[in-house]
Amino acid sequence: MTTEHNTQPPLPLSGKVAWVAGATRGAGRGIAVALGEAGATVICTGRSVRGQPSPSARPETLDETAELVTAAGGRGLAWPCDHLDEAQVAAVCARAQAEFGGVDLLVNDIWGGERLQDLGVPIDALNLQNGRRLFDTAVWTHLITLRYAAPLLTARPGGLVIEITDGDHFGYRCGVFYDLAKMAVIRLAFITQRELGPRGVTALALTPGFLRSEEMLENFGVTEANWRDGARVDPNFIASETPRFVGRAVAALAADPDVKRYAGRVWSSWGLSRVYGFTDVDGARPDWGAHFERAFGAPSPVADDRAYESWEHGPMEIAFPDGFPKIGHT
Repeated sequence: MTTEHNTQPPLPLSGKVAWVAGATRGAGRGIAVALGEAGATVICTGRSVRGQPSPSARPETLDETAELVTAAGGRGLAWPCDHLDEAQVAAVCARAQAEFGGVDLLVNDIWGGERLQDLGVPIDALNLQNGRRLFDTAVWTHLITLRYAAPLLTARPGGLVIEITDGDHFGYRCGVFYDLAKMAVIRLAFITQRELGPRGVTALALTPGFLRSEEMLENFGVTEANWRDGARVDPNFIASETPRFVGRAVAALAADPDVKRYAGRVWSSWGLSRVYGFTDVDGARPDWGAHFERAFGAPSPVADDRAYESWEHGPMEIAFPDGFPKIGHT
């Protein structure tokens, strides 16, 4: 009698538990699904669930994301949570501790600032209430989540925190509020590395390129099937990427036993694609950084790479811009 054995190799993140905070749509959904492709159990948190539409009037729900994670090969869990509510965040953490004994990966992708950005508005005409609300939804939520998730990350060996931002440079990001928010989470990754690095956690920031999110496709009047037609509206759209591309960057980082080499800095989906060799869902390898330099010139880098000191070098005095992470092109 012969016994058949399953010779299929295990997926790289089999047995790992990831938490994607802000997983309902966009980059968060792409990241959750890519982690599912790699075999992870993915806790998906956010506010939009079936029967309770998004405050931004978007149709996507957390339940759909969890289902997509499972269909991709992982285990998707939809745990509704308003990340501005400390009690709800604490409850998610208590549940993760009870069910899994901690988490291996936290991806902080909470945003909610679609109608608060005041892009292109001069500083003396800003709606300051919009700015205050945006900092709450896009920065304060990240800090609340880290505050309660820290024990989960230190409970399992090799914890990883990834802060999702926009841009790996010091160039201006088209609006006061948006620029401050996106730079703040880069800094938060650096701070988290300083705080949790000695306890075995690696923290870093990660940016996608021109993201072909659900909302962006609608804005350009296209679908994923004919997305290239969007380049008639904006030629730069031809260098865009799906949310799954940055998701595959996250999955590659989470599977890398030497991920600590990226600690405390900001990296890009396209740069990590060069390192790890992953592609977008259509097999292409978009490179927003190279396209940006061709179209607009190189963005503003850190003034002097020698000014950067990693968390491993011990205590240091923070002086701007010396203490900021260096740009993440690889």
